[in-house]
Amino acid sequence: MWALWFGNFATGAGASMSMPFLPLFISTMGHFPKWELTLYAGLAFSGVFLSQAIVSPLWGNLADKTGRKPMLLRAAIGMTISATLTGLSPNVWFLIIIRFIQGTFSGYINNAYALIASEVPTQDSGKTMGTLTTGNVGGQLVGPIIGGYLSGIFGYRLLFYMFGFMMFLASMSTLFFVKEDFTPVKKGAKTGLRDAFKGIQHKRVVWAMIISSMLIMAATTSINPIISLFVKELMHDHGNVAFTSGVIAALPGIATILVAPSLGRLGDHIGPEKILLVGLIFSVVVYFPMFFVTTVLMLGILRFMIGLANAALLPITQTVMTLEAPSRSVSRIFSYNQSFQAMGAVIGPMLASGVAGILDYRYVFLMTAILVLINIGVVIVAYKKDHVEVVNHSK
Repeated sequence: MWALWFGNFATGAGASMSMPFLPLFISTMGHFPKWELTLYAGLAFSGVFLSQAIVSPLWGNLADKTGRKPMLLRAAIGMTISATLTGLSPNVWFLIIIRFIQGTFSGYINNAYALIASEVPTQDSGKTMGTLTTGNVGGQLVGPIIGGYLSGIFGYRLLFYMFGFMMFLASMSTLFFVKEDFTPVKKGAKTGLRDAFKGIQHKRVVWAMIISSMLIMAATTSINPIISLFVKELMHDHGNVAFTSGVIAALPGIATILVAPSLGRLGDHIGPEKILLVGLIFSVVVYFPMFFVTTVLMLGILRFMIGLANAALLPITQTVMTLEAPSRSVSRIFSYNQSFQAMGAVIGPMLASGVAGILDYRYVFLMTAILVLINIGVVIVAYKKDHVEVVNHSK
């Protein structure tokens, strides 16, 4: 687990070290009007997740046959190469294409969750998933701050080279320290969607978690294409915009890393669905006032608060799937979840790019609040219908 924790940390740190500054990096490649810059930033962000959504189920099927460790190595080595090539981009279209290719090889964190889900005792699943999440979130905490500082001195390309180096370290950690007690699926066994969900008692709840993962990712990634540009606007283009953007991007991670393991343990005792619903409701309460922010300080406080909500979202959906999915198909379930997460990470930034281009940056927060409200409805309906079915069955 600790080797995977380091791999998650390296992935989170490398990605967050470079991604918040992608729009600023693109702005150095030409003199683009606001709508065009926002569009390119949205394409660059969402391209990696679009390809990830397409290939994730294929990698999940392969993982159930070959093991999760080979998939971890595939993801880490692929991102080592693609992140380095991103730093070498001569123009914006080369960058967008490389980002699309990177998505076909990504997926380290979800495979780490799948491996742990197949090994951890059921009674410790919430705590373990919460601890594993702190690796990724811890990386997301330090990455933007370091990236903001270094980019102000050395420029934005260095950040992508460092991302590649971090993934190289993750590759080595995985190769030498991750052990897996893996039993492959039998030769000729069915590996389709229907078979993956066979034996799951609460299918409706699992599907609700997968859809929730998509909506959560859409909400949390929607700000990515505009965060540094919005900070630049709030600062009136004065001061160290890159470093300030890095701090703003890191603040949710500080909050999440503080409370994620505790919320995981609490979910083990009172039920993960209660934690998830409270987290979603709190998200709406925080996203709405972001529309009215006029200073970087106000934005930073609200971003910290959204990190508290984030600790009750994706880790909890992962915990529910860990409890529900049979070990023979856990990689496939997590790969479908990853695919839906990737679709959310395509939908969120592209919607945000359109909203920001047509209206203004701050309207992205209202759009995000609406996505979370939809998510609340999905979770409530799924658990309510599942409860009704259980009661009727018992009668």
